Amino acid sequence: MTVKLTGITWEHERGYGSMAAAALEYRAVRPDVEVTWEQRSLQAFADQPLEDLVKAYDLLVIDHPHIPHAVEAGLLAPLDVAEYESQLAGLASRAVGLSHESYQHLGRQWGLASDAAAQVAVFRPDLLDTPPRTWVEVLDLARDGRVVWPYKPVDAYSSLLTVASGLGENAMRTEGVFLEAETLAEALAILRELAHHVPVACRGWNPIQAADALAESNTLAYCPLLFGYTNYSRAGFRAHRLKHVDIPSSRRGVSGSLLGGAGVAVSALSAHVSEAIDFAYWVSSGPVQEGAYYNGGGQPGHADAWESERPNADSLDFFRGTRATLEGAYLRPRAAHYIELQNSVSPLVTQAIAGEMDDSTLKRRLDEATATWLEN
Repeated sequence: MTVKLTGITWEHERGYGSMAAAALEYRAVRPDVEVTWEQRSLQAFADQPLEDLVKAYDLLVIDHPHIPHAVEAGLLAPLDVAEYESQLAGLASRAVGLSHESYQHLGRQWGLASDAAAQVAVFRPDLLDTPPRTWVEVLDLARDGRVVWPYKPVDAYSSLLTVASGLGENAMRTEGVFLEAETLAEALAILRELAHHVPVACRGWNPIQAADALAESNTLAYCPLLFGYTNYSRAGFRAHRLKHVDIPSSRRGVSGSLLGGAGVAVSALSAHVSEAIDFAYWVSSGPVQEGAYYNGGGQPGHADAWESERPNADSLDFFRGTRATLEGAYLRPRAAHYIELQNSVSPLVTQAIAGEMDDSTLKRRLDEATATWLEN
């Protein structure tokens, strides 16, 4: 009898194509298990309540900041079960940066880092010989009208954390304090200057929209901060290929980029938890990540794929070119109500960058949100 599993991921080649391709290959490995994947929009990926999803799906591709809430609400099945002890240790040892750790909570593992990402820089190699390496160089290029940067609320918020961390302060590490006033002011000054010189439409763009604009433009040549998508570095995906590189260097070099990525988790309500866990480990393994998963459009979370010659040759060295940024990425607080904090303050950051809110008002509201959501 065939066990049928259903998974939910997000609507993009990286999210859906990767899992669909892997599921097809899995039939040869486990002919008794059929995995079908469905997709939802990127916005729904960030916003749709997991309480609804775990009732309908066995497997879920989720964003790691959702893990603490999901765990404390009893929505996910733990993956650190005895029969997978050696596989789990292997994944931990071959993680890219803190990707594997980001799916841990209360001492247990609740997701596997099937996808790894952070904010990185990207440029058009046919329009720009060498990308900027520092924020001074970035702003110089922006004044020439050649830079894009997505700063819709969640991306503006992400960039603020990245720039602040690069300047030397990891956000929300002191009780009741989002960022110290000096760091906040310095980071905002950089981002305000950047926003002043990029196209007006960037205020409403997400990383995919920014990458699309960059790939289609005849003049725009560089973006300093967006969540990288290896698809844009592959031949034939868009009119022009994009090359991904490390973020602009700051006081801490290229450390401090906001960690993103996605992981595969298993619903605690699944009728086939054992089979779902088996697939999760299989799709997160090195050979599958480097093979079927990458071939389907995925952005692997396993270091074997990041170090492999074929994926790098196929993607203009996407993985080698951004590895240092990933290894030094910043991990957001592991709190059950963190997402409420992020959602509540992200629009404020965009307003402040656009000059619609002063630094002191923004700091007060950021600190209030930090005290409200991270300490209750």
